[in-house]
Amino acid sequence: MSEKPIIASTRRAFLRGSAAAASLAGTAACSHPERQPPVPLNRTGQASVLGIPNERFFPAMGIGPLEAEFAAAMMRQMRARGITGVAQMPQLQMLAISGGGENGAFGAGLLCGWSAQGTRPTFDLVTGISTGALSAPFAFLGPAYDPQLRAVYTETSADRILAKRGITAAIFDDAMADNAPLLATISQYVNDQLLVAIAKAYDEGRLLLIASTDLDAQVPVIWNIGAIAKSGHPRAADTIRRVLLASAAIPGAFPPTMVEVTLDGKTYQEMHVDGGAVAQTFLYPSALTRNREQRRRAGQPVVEARAYIIRNGRLDPEWSVVERQTLGIVGRAISTMIAVSGLNDVIRIYNTTQRDGVDFNLAFIGRDFNKVLPGPFDRAYMQALFDYAYQQAVHGYHWAKRPPGV
Repeated sequence: MSEKPIIASTRRAFLRGSAAAASLAGTAACSHPERQPPVPLNRTGQASVLGIPNERFFPAMGIGPLEAEFAAAMMRQMRARGITGVAQMPQLQMLAISGGGENGAFGAGLLCGWSAQGTRPTFDLVTGISTGALSAPFAFLGPAYDPQLRAVYTETSADRILAKRGITAAIFDDAMADNAPLLATISQYVNDQLLVAIAKAYDEGRLLLIASTDLDAQVPVIWNIGAIAKSGHPRAADTIRRVLLASAAIPGAFPPTMVEVTLDGKTYQEMHVDGGAVAQTFLYPSALTRNREQRRRAGQPVVEARAYIIRNGRLDPEWSVVERQTLGIVGRAISTMIAVSGLNDVIRIYNTTQRDGVDFNLAFIGRDFNKVLPGPFDRAYMQALFDYAYQQAVHGYHWAKRPPGV
């Protein structure tokens, strides 16, 4: 879960642990976590997890496969609606949910309050990264899954997310904490009933896309959750659970998710971490709709679309006194990079939607929310943030039509 509050404290703890553990490195006996061979150089795009042709996409290697998936989804939606032409399509509704750790409670409260207000649409496309990946399946399936969404962010204690490791984990292990509790929590919600519902929505031409980062190849990976759910593969549920876990795996704080893949009949292992290592949020690759404006100018039919972006964080700078010490400077620099990255992602999406004639709508935590996070995944903080967003949404949220300062 990429985020400003916990990431800074987590990174600082990681650095402190590394420094302390370094003094023990010469005397402590240990063994590092092992892994299977990685996918060979330049073969990442050809490796398969379940053998499903459209199970995932590598936008950095070309958007052709993703473009084909969007076109196929459009055809499925037209059949489901009994529509014969693009000109008859109603406005598409798109939702992108960002990372943010505990701040995911903001998006959860917003969505639940939006349902209560009565104007929340059915989304044709939902994307999620990090904590947004954990919210995305519930947002995709609609208000019927609001109780689960609310429970994840207001009833889940820290011990159901992580288990702390010893100080030497900074050197001898793959993370400072174990996220096995989070996998168990995810598995509680990602059950057969949820997979059936996602598969049905996929049949109707709707897409649920989750992003992780392949560290070996250093590329983003977009997972086609609907296609995986629809496949009926015996490992479909486990794969989706592990994709969500991977998307929320903060490097250094949580272990990477090791994904077994097959290539040329041989088994390899990929290392996946937080999608926020590449981007805090995404909607669709800009190259995917490069011809949209040309079609509009040529008088050809173009499906109208509306985009909602939920940034689970602030977009204004957060002032803080920085101690003149290595760990304080490094921690503050990391939190600054994450904050700026989040703003840049929102601006990038805004620019793309403006080029494409897509209605842009943005939600983010305002300056009027001033509760301080006392510790990682504090339930009182998350409940307060959920309530803050819920109350705004239930009274009609005022979506920003452009990012601050643009």
